[in-house]
Amino acid sequence: MGSIGKVGTSRMTSLDLLRLIAALAVMLYHYLFRGAIAGNLDVSYPAAAPYAIYGNLGVNLFFLISGFVIAWSAEGRTWQEFAVARFARLYPGFLVCMTVTFIFLMVAKDQRLPTNATTYIANLTMFARIFGRQSMDGVYWSIMIEILFYGWVAMLMLAGAFQRWKVPIVAAWLAVSASNEFLFGNTAIRILFITDYAPFFAGGILAEEMVARGRSPAALLLLAVAFLVSYKAMVLPQAWMQEHYGVSLSRAGLIIANTGIFGIFGAAILLGSAIEPSKTVLMLGGLTYPLYLLHQYIGYISLNTLAPHVGKNAAFFIVSGGVLFASFLVWRFIETPVRKPLIRALTSGIYRLAPAAQRIRPNSHTLTS
Repeated sequence: MGSIGKVGTSRMTSLDLLRLIAALAVMLYHYLFRGAIAGNLDVSYPAAAPYAIYGNLGVNLFFLISGFVIAWSAEGRTWQEFAVARFARLYPGFLVCMTVTFIFLMVAKDQRLPTNATTYIANLTMFARIFGRQSMDGVYWSIMIEILFYGWVAMLMLAGAFQRWKVPIVAAWLAVSASNEFLFGNTAIRILFITDYAPFFAGGILAEEMVARGRSPAALLLLAVAFLVSYKAMVLPQAWMQEHYGVSLSRAGLIIANTGIFGIFGAAILLGSAIEPSKTVLMLGGLTYPLYLLHQYIGYISLNTLAPHVGKNAAFFIVSGGVLFASFLVWRFIETPVRKPLIRALTSGIYRLAPAAQRIRPNSHTLTS
């Protein structure tokens, strides 16, 4: 069958908007459910909590989208170009948002959210936990998983294997994931190969493969396997929630929610470039990363501060709007102007350190994660 679209000639603006929806879902989960039940918020929203709990699965949707976007980004690039693009996409925004969060925590001096200069220095690496320090914000765990995924893709590109054997690599990854999650439960394997979230990344990669090269039987079969294995991958976080919070999604709720996640992701892919990449749409997509990084701990502190004065409902809308505005500022004045010059400078430097054996044509993709 023919491909759904032409990679490199259009922008998947539908995925830009879907990423923002996923980020907003995670924000609602933190503000309306997790904050109070985990003891970080002094106010609660019991009417909204049973619905907001589903927002936790926005992270799974992020991983699905990331699988697609990273496979898309790897098309036509050398591993050096890929690595530089990922760094320029992630680090400037992370540095600014992490620093702002650090300042908030230091000023607030909330004993529930402690930090110090040593923790800040460790977080500059984006892997603070490796150094025995807490992440500056609770959401950073998923950023570390993303970076590990990027690292595997870069290494496979270096070996010349990712584009050449993408489908067999995904098949092997799913086999390792299913074996570990269903049979062995080995923590080291789970961390190294991301076996608990592999079905989501793999689903995204396979979707990109079908967009770029058509719906092959192997890709369709593996996508079905990823979809089925993903249900098992959702059991662990739900068990953790049940243990720590005394509540989690039911098995039926998980099945419905996971089906919905794959369904809306598939719909966004099928829409492809149907949504015009207007300035407004590009801006909304650009809000996603800083919103994800800024919202949790800053939001908790702000809600606790405002709610006694304006009421919890007004505080919710003020804080949500404030975080969105701050995200816009980071996107507009930090990420947007810095990215292209940083990519040019880093690309020149990395090619001096690690020259490519053969330059691939310049990548024309505009979709970023």
